[in-house]
Amino acid sequence: MSGLCQNLSNERFRGGRMTDYDVVVVGAGPAGSIAAKTAAEKGLDVLLIEKRQEIGVPVRCAEGVSREGLEKFVNPDSKWIASEIENAEIISPSNHKVVLSAENAGNEVGYVLERKIFDRHLARLASKAGADVLTKTSAVSFKRENGTVKLGIRSMGEFSEITAKIVIGADGVESRVAKWAGIDTTLKLNEIESCVQYLMTNIDFDDDTTYFWVGRKYAPGGYIWLFPKGKDAANVGIGVMPSLAEKSAKWYLDRFIEEHFPDGEIVEVVVGGVPVKGAIDTAVADNVMLAGDAARHTDPITGGGIINAMSAGHHAAIAAYEAIEANDYSKEFLRKYDEKWKLDFGESLVRNKKLQEKMMRLDDPTLDRLAESLEGMPIEEMSVRRLAFELFKKHPRLLWDLREFIV
Repeated sequence: MSGLCQNLSNERFRGGRMTDYDVVVVGAGPAGSIAAKTAAEKGLDVLLIEKRQEIGVPVRCAEGVSREGLEKFVNPDSKWIASEIENAEIISPSNHKVVLSAENAGNEVGYVLERKIFDRHLARLASKAGADVLTKTSAVSFKRENGTVKLGIRSMGEFSEITAKIVIGADGVESRVAKWAGIDTTLKLNEIESCVQYLMTNIDFDDDTTYFWVGRKYAPGGYIWLFPKGKDAANVGIGVMPSLAEKSAKWYLDRFIEEHFPDGEIVEVVVGGVPVKGAIDTAVADNVMLAGDAARHTDPITGGGIINAMSAGHHAAIAAYEAIEANDYSKEFLRKYDEKWKLDFGESLVRNKKLQEKMMRLDDPTLDRLAESLEGMPIEEMSVRRLAFELFKKHPRLLWDLREFIV
């Protein structure tokens, strides 16, 4: 049996499959699995579908998460934690280094995950909570009928139609659910990063430290990262803003590796796009909520989205439960979900989008000056906000327009 596909049977099944659900979750990444798990724990009938044959494949991120954020949802397990992080180094174009540290690991990156194992673990938790889980199953059509949704799915090559009161779209950057529901998640050129990542061996790094190289010299509009995967391997990747980059993301990354890790071995390649739009106006429509990349919940500065996705999935499930209790699946009622995620992490998306836009306007000599002013200073909190605050104290005139987001 592939992935987590289950053979289920009860009186509401036709041809071995249930046709009536309270909630159908499309996409079994962190957002989708947490949504399915939470909704099932609330006693709802839940179906979680994943278009790929195997959950967690391919990996499409650097795999770093905050320790505190992760532990809100799951107990850490050595099976899916590749590294524990204690420090972060930010390296400017002229090699000035700003070191961030934290006694209890970082607010931004405390763990580096094995996403292939981690995502399957979350889906298993959803299944154990009572959700039905189907892999190699795609949502292919959508229509509202009598206050519910008729969702067409193709599973193992066979088409069927399922009725759902609520559909949670956790189906990634190119979300079909968002398009079907009419939710505007359009991305402009300066709202999506082009990314390439290599899993590399035979390179030198401290296995408790993450590294970030910033500046147009390295990655126009983005940065290069190194996230340890144990003592002998690391994710080395890049995100660039296509509107600022003269070459492809791969060109910049290959040049960097040739200069910094000429003896490194590439054992895996991942490519993709990361939305850095910031907070969208709404992630809901009648019968529908979006979570994770589908709702543009990634951080505009770091590009990280796992914890926000899990939080969004949780909030969407609670909102779904409340809607079903009230027998009200309207957009107006589901705006409770918008309120929940915006109160949780929406403000940081707005703040970090402003910071990102500011950072993109800074040239390399200015970034060098900023980094040099903090070089050697102990910064005990590993967070974007703390770093921005320290820079504001040193350079208030340069960053004055961001004071409301920093101080």
